[in-house]
Amino acid sequence: MKIKYLYQQLASHVSVIVIAFLILSLLFSHYVEQFVYTNKTDELAAYGQTILRDIERNPRNSSSILQSYGLVLDGRDIQYSLFDERSAIIYSTGLKTPLIELNEDEWHDIKSGHTVIVKQDFKRFDEAVTFVLLPYIQNHRFVGGILLTSPIKGSREVISQVNNFLLVTTFIALAIALLLSWILSTFHVKRIKRLQLATSAIAQGDYSVRIPSSHFDEIGELAGDFNEMVEKLDASMEEIENLENRRRQFMADVSHELRTPLTTIRGIIEGLKNDMISESEKEKGLQLASNETMRLIRLVNENLDYEKIRSNQVTLLKQDIQLIELLEVIQDQLEGMADERNDTIIVTADPTVRVVADYDRLTQILINITKNSIQFTDNGTIHLRGFEKENSTIIEIEDTGIGIDPDDVEKIWGRFYKAIVSRTTNPYGEFGLGLSIVKQLVMMHDGTIDVTSEKGNGTKFTISLPK
Repeated sequence: MKIKYLYQQLASHVSVIVIAFLILSLLFSHYVEQFVYTNKTDELAAYGQTILRDIERNPRNSSSILQSYGLVLDGRDIQYSLFDERSAIIYSTGLKTPLIELNEDEWHDIKSGHTVIVKQDFKRFDEAVTFVLLPYIQNHRFVGGILLTSPIKGSREVISQVNNFLLVTTFIALAIALLLSWILSTFHVKRIKRLQLATSAIAQGDYSVRIPSSHFDEIGELAGDFNEMVEKLDASMEEIENLENRRRQFMADVSHELRTPLTTIRGIIEGLKNDMISESEKEKGLQLASNETMRLIRLVNENLDYEKIRSNQVTLLKQDIQLIELLEVIQDQLEGMADERNDTIIVTADPTVRVVADYDRLTQILINITKNSIQFTDNGTIHLRGFEKENSTIIEIEDTGIGIDPDDVEKIWGRFYKAIVSRTTNPYGEFGLGLSIVKQLVMMHDGTIDVTSEKGNGTKFTISLPK
């Protein structure tokens, strides 16, 4: 059976309040009853002691004393009787018959000089009363006593009024408690309902939902944790979506890159197979097929290299390298390629400048960037510079080429990105993987790489490696 949380809260609150009020009311009622009867018996005992003391002081006027007290006590609805050691009544304001029968314990107590107090008696008098028996001792001998009685109806009326007041107060308090419980329960249920609706929205794929949070109580903290969870889920879903988009783009790019060389190779093979290529052109066709095959191999190798770097499967063997020697090696390797485009490579570095890096990977970084600079520079200059700055070694590759569009500067690090989509003539880095590999390798060296470029005014790559 399903019971709503609101009703559970109400039932628990009201139950606790009702039980607490009942216990308090019973305790208070019992305390009031004891208090009223104790006051009444104390009053009777005090009057009895006063009467006996006055009689003892002035025995000759005992009759007038007893009559005087009778008139006073009658106004307070108190009756008293004086009796001797045989329980015979000597003087009485209310009792005309022999004294009430005392049980053995009561008679023993009064003979022993102890006061007998009975808060409620319903059988030995014509009406329910409270009575007190005080012994009268002369010369250490029991000679009688005094009995004072008072109807309990007055006390019961006081107690009844108190109980009625408690009952009314309990109902009022219960009504207020019920109202407050309803307000608080409704408030908390609404907060929990918001969490439920937000959870349902997330289950439907809506990660934009947020709920108010606070540090007021555990529900507020739960709302904060819930919002934090949603933000992480949203970020994870965005990352998954980005990865899926990158996967699709990767498949599209790879398919595009593979299609051209495979089509060329297939065409040449078909031409050779069907004798559609003349003898004079066969050598050229075979060379073209060889070049396209090398392109495919480079594409596969660059992808493998990129994945190894990305998954930290490459181990760097760092060593202390004289930077000017390395830059001159790059210059010698790419001088022929630069000459084809009428470019000049200029190396500028102090012989004392050194860099701590993996020689092969740093060479790969510099060749990638320099080849890109040569490719986009005609009749210009490529500067290779090296210098020290604080705790870093700085390497700059700057060209005077066509530059990069400002909108494309941050895109150049993307996998398969090409500044010119139709470019397929560069023998290295033509698939757009070069700069992606460069950035990963620099990061593996705990370094940074930045690029500044202006359309038509060249490009400068700045690599900073820690000493």
